[in-house]
Amino acid sequence: MAGMKVVVVKTAEDGEIDVEDLRAKIEQYRDELSVLMITYPSTHGVFEEHVADICAQVHEAGGQVYVDGANLNALVGLAKPGHFGGDVSHLNLHKTFCIPHGGGGPVWGRWVCGRIWRRICRTIPSLRLGRRRELGRSRRRPGVCRDSADLLGLRPAHGWGGLKRATQVAVLSANYIAKRLEPHYPVLYTGPGGLVAHECIIDLRPISRATGVSVDDIAKRLIDYGFHAPTMSFPVAGTLMIEPTESEDLIELDRFCEAMIAIRGEIEKVGAGEWPGRTTRCGTLRTLRLRWVGSGRTRIRVRRRCSRRGFRCRQVLAAGSSDRPGVR
Repeated sequence: MAGMKVVVVKTAEDGEIDVEDLRAKIEQYRDELSVLMITYPSTHGVFEEHVADICAQVHEAGGQVYVDGANLNALVGLAKPGHFGGDVSHLNLHKTFCIPHGGGGPVWGRWVCGRIWRRICRTIPSLRLGRRRELGRSRRRPGVCRDSADLLGLRPAHGWGGLKRATQVAVLSANYIAKRLEPHYPVLYTGPGGLVAHECIIDLRPISRATGVSVDDIAKRLIDYGFHAPTMSFPVAGTLMIEPTESEDLIELDRFCEAMIAIRGEIEKVGAGEWPGRTTRCGTLRTLRLRWVGSGRTRIRVRRRCSRRGFRCRQVLAAGSSDRPGVR
């Protein structure tokens, strides 16, 4: 990449960077070391406890540190990226401040940089047009020369206290889901005290090996319960990465957890032979049926939900004609 060789650092059992392996790689490539990229919080759903020490080790060897701020919704109001020790960071606004996941395109967010990089940034035309503001010990410059209008009303509407609370709720929601699902699904990585950051990863690989029900089957079954599946097989294959953010209330979190617990019960039936494998409901996508009735644009949308564990089958009827049957 860019004429450089990428060296992968191992992951520790708790999802953090393997500090011993990093130290060995630094010594091995000391004369060639250019930059370390680290995501904070980790994509494994934990806060890197030794992030400042990691940055110091790379700097001592003459390298730079790029902090991938892909998960800003776990930092707003609680931490300053400039204090981690990184030299450059991209603060991606997806899942945060109304920006969709993916950022709306490359570098949609904010770049922050330390003193060494300020001189370089002044040579880039698109960065020279942006305003500079203090952010910890870094200065921010926009990677694009326009903002989303959705962002403008958030600070006056919520205030700094409200933005901080949004971060706290996002972290709390992820831990709530992790604790509720832990008796039914193994949580892959946890930090100190068994807690996660803004997301939790449930490991479905042991379940798949025991029953043959794959992560794809569970994702399709979630649609039957009215949920779009969380991130599948990233960053670890055969897992679900659940990121509730601050936008989901307790009722919705409980509804999701109850659906996952109900699906776990169905998987047990597959494992016990009560349901014959791939022909079961877990392996069949039958979530939303659209039927056209009558004339014109009259339409009936039928959503069926599982009747198990308190989920009642429900039909929602909507018609565009004067004989609208209403909603039942």
